[in-house]
Amino acid sequence: MWNRIWPWALAAAVFAADRATKMFAGRIPADGTVLVPGVVGLRYTENRGIAFSMLSGRPWLLGVFSLLAIAAAFLYLRKKEIRPLSMAGLMMMLGGAAGNMVDRFVTGYVPDMIEFLFVRFAIFNVADAFLCVGCALVMISLLIPRGKHGKGETDE
Repeated sequence: MWNRIWPWALAAAVFAADRATKMFAGRIPADGTVLVPGVVGLRYTENRGIAFSMLSGRPWLLGVFSLLAIAAAFLYLRKKEIRPLSMAGLMMMLGGAAGNMVDRFVTGYVPDMIEFLFVRFAIFNVADAFLCVGCALVMISLLIPRGKHGKGETDE
């Protein structure tokens, strides 16, 4: 039974963490704040597009696209045998996508607040971070040999 519950619990935890951080994002000082000097800080911004603000100005279209992508992935994957590492990655991606989708429908933008200070990079949020980590886990899982006699996870 736990094998059926943990993936959804992970997706829900990612979604909850994203929602919680976004509730406080508007309280970040206008000039930002440093969390770890030279490494990471917080600066509030509103992303009205997708990654790197592409397709700005179409929140409903982006929200509908997110909803369709989530539904299609669920329908396709619900009967597949998925290894735990891939499942963890997929559920992180699901929780992150759902968090950003809610923002697009409710506010028309996605609040971003995490900023790397040591490199010029886009400001992002918790959902974005989990989307990237989840994608990396799925890619890593694809590189691990599968089989009863090979290294890595075994078929069940």
